[in-house]
Amino acid sequence: MRIMKLALATVVGIVIGSASAHAITVKKRIEAPGLPSDIWEIVGEFCAIKSWHPAVAECEETVEGDVTFRTLTLKDGGKIKEKLTDTDDLSYSYEITEGPLPVKDYSSKLWIEEDDEPDRSVIYWESEFEATDGTSEEEAQKLIAGILGDGVKGIKKQAIEAWDKAHPEEAGEGTSGGGGDDGD
Repeated sequence: MRIMKLALATVVGIVIGSASAHAITVKKRIEAPGLPSDIWEIVGEFCAIKSWHPAVAECEETVEGDVTFRTLTLKDGGKIKEKLTDTDDLSYSYEITEGPLPVKDYSSKLWIEEDDEPDRSVIYWESEFEATDGTSEEEAQKLIAGILGDGVKGIKKQAIEAWDKAHPEEAGEGTSGGGGDDGD
């Protein structure tokens, strides 16, 4: 009888564990002119997002204890609070702690790597999350893909402007060679 109860408890645990929603992953990438360190100078500050993401009007960075947060004010008036969870020379990771997006358990990483072409970089932005109740996984995925896509395009635009300013003799050449937006 005891073995039967243990087996039943195990089956119930497996069913409950597998019934929970699975994480959705969205990853965007785009190529841009410039070395990773040069592009990171433009976008690497946690609140620099206000200069390269078209949906962000303002960004306020705060420190609570030893944790850094940013509060994004969107152009539509919404607010999103994000917690910085990790950083290194060419990347940072964060989590959304409050906001109007129809997602939960949202974590994200933005990073830049050197491309195989000279003087070019690859910008990556990846997010993992679950759709909230009432929002389909497809709707949540499409929304986040749009946000990340607009962001990497904004970074590329900033990188092209910086490249053209630093290399006036080659101005306009920064736009050639692969857009690299690979979708999800």
